[in-house]
This record gives sequence, C-alpha cells and structure tokens, in this order.
Amino acid sequence: MLQNVHTDARPEAMGDVPGICELSLTRAIVQYRDVHEMDTPGGRIEDIGLALVVEGRYAASAEALDLGSGQVKVLDLSTELVVLDWVYEPTLQHVSELITATAAARDDESLRRYGFQLGLRVLERIGFGPLTRATFLRLGYRDICRDLDLHEGTSIRFVLGPGRLTRAHLDYDACALVFRTAFAEPDTHLEHALTEAFLTADVRRVEPSEVGGTVEYHVRYPLPTSLGEARVSLAQMRRGLLSMLARFEPDRLASLAPVMDTFGERETLGGLKIHEPLSRVASVPPPFAGSHVVH
Repeated sequence: MLQNVHTDARPEAMGDVPGICELSLTRAIVQYRDVHEMDTPGGRIEDIGLALVVEGRYAASAEALDLGSGQVKVLDLSTELVVLDWVYEPTLQHVSELITATAAARDDESLRRYGFQLGLRVLERIGFGPLTRATFLRLGYRDICRDLDLHEGTSIRFVLGPGRLTRAHLDYDACALVFRTAFAEPDTHLEHALTEAFLTADVRRVEPSEVGGTVEYHVRYPLPTSLGEARVSLAQMRRGLLSMLARFEPDRLASLAPVMDTFGERETLGGLKIHEPLSRVASVPPPFAGSHVVH
C-alpha cells in the first residue's frame, strides 16, 4: 500500500518556480540584452552585449564588465541567464586591477583593449551557434554603424525628407533590420525604397498596436547557422544601407566614400579564427521554375 507522503504540504504550482538564481556568477562570461538593462534599441555602440561578471554573488544585481566598452554595469541576471564560459581566478584578478587603475588614471584604453581581446578569444573558443549568434551579429552590425553613422547608439539614421527621419537598428535575435518611423500611417516612399534596397530580404510593415504608436518596417533575413552565413547576411545589409544612403542622402555618402576607400570596411568577424566545415551551399529553385504553366 502506497503511503501519502506530505501531499498536503506541497506548495502551490508557482511555488516550485521561485524565479531566483542562487548561483554565484563571479568569473562567468555572460550575454546580456535589453531584458537585463534598459537602453536605446540596438544598444550602445561601444558595448557588445558580452560581459565578464566581476561580482556576482547576487544574480539580480551582478556587476559585470562589458568586454567591448570596458564599462562596469549592474545587470539583473536572475531570470534570463546565458553563461558562455568562465575565466580563471588570476584573469579576474587582472581585470579587477585594470578596473582600479582605470578609475585612478581615468584612461580606459588598456582595460578596453584587454576586455575586447578576451571577448574575441571566448567567441573563437566557443564558435558560432544558437547561443552566440546574437553576439556575432551585434559585432558585425556595430562595424557597419561605425562606418556609416558613428554615434552613441548602434543604429543608422536616414533623413528621408523635411521632417521625415528613420533609424535602423538590428534585432540580433531575429536577424532583422528594424526601421522606425514617426508616423502612424504607412510611408509608401520608404516602403518602395526598402523593397528596392533589400532585394534578398523579407520586408514587412508592422502596424502600431496601441494608440500613439508608430509604423515600423522589419527587413528580415534567415537566421544564420554558421559564421559564413552571418557574414553574408551582414554584407547584404551593408549594401542595402548604402543603397538607402545613395537614395536619400547622396552628399553624406560622398563624404563617407573617401574614408572607406582609404581605410577599408570594418569587419571584426573576418579576423576571427573559427573552424567551420568546408561546404558549398546553393539555393534550390522552386518546382517548375522557368517552365510554362498550361491552363
């Protein structure tokens, strides 16, 4: 006969899921995004969304160093947590010393350089995959923004005409460029430009879901499954964004061209040493492509 073992003492269903991380995260390399801190869409241009937790006794208020900007942030990692790797204690000690030296000298160049190289080594070690895809895309889009529109945010501004402005940031999880407008009505001129500039992408209009909202346009690319595919998608985004500049702001594009011709396009991803199997990928045409339909 089975005995009833304290069934009456069982907590409510949600009591089984307290939503609190009790793991110490100090020394962890973590990913973070908008859910962890409120920032401009796409994030700050100096940040890469990859951070080393320097004090993580409490996940809800972990102190973490962004490995791109060298800025220490307080992140809430208690409800969504992606740990990519861990550093050794001597590495954490060295980073802590660099943080202290930076605060004293007000010069963060050594900290930023060391942090960025550490971040790239972690990505090379782990490789490209579903967990790291967002970081790779953020690094690649950051390079495009630095080439075309360097400012505090990771986005690109376009002046479409008098009183008409849009900003393009990348949704790293969806691999989609997001163009925000200031109007609740569709912008047919912008729609036409997007469909001509991004021929290989799926362009969608997103209507406002609430009063006072504005129309957005999403330029979607397939989720890349390898670093090579990610670089191809980013190159297509770059060409499309350049086409948008040529259409709406030719003078601005003319001022950027000599700089890019002299120094070349930034491509951080091209310098990463990540082993990927050699394969040749070709698109398969739809059935009966090019054939005549008989009615």
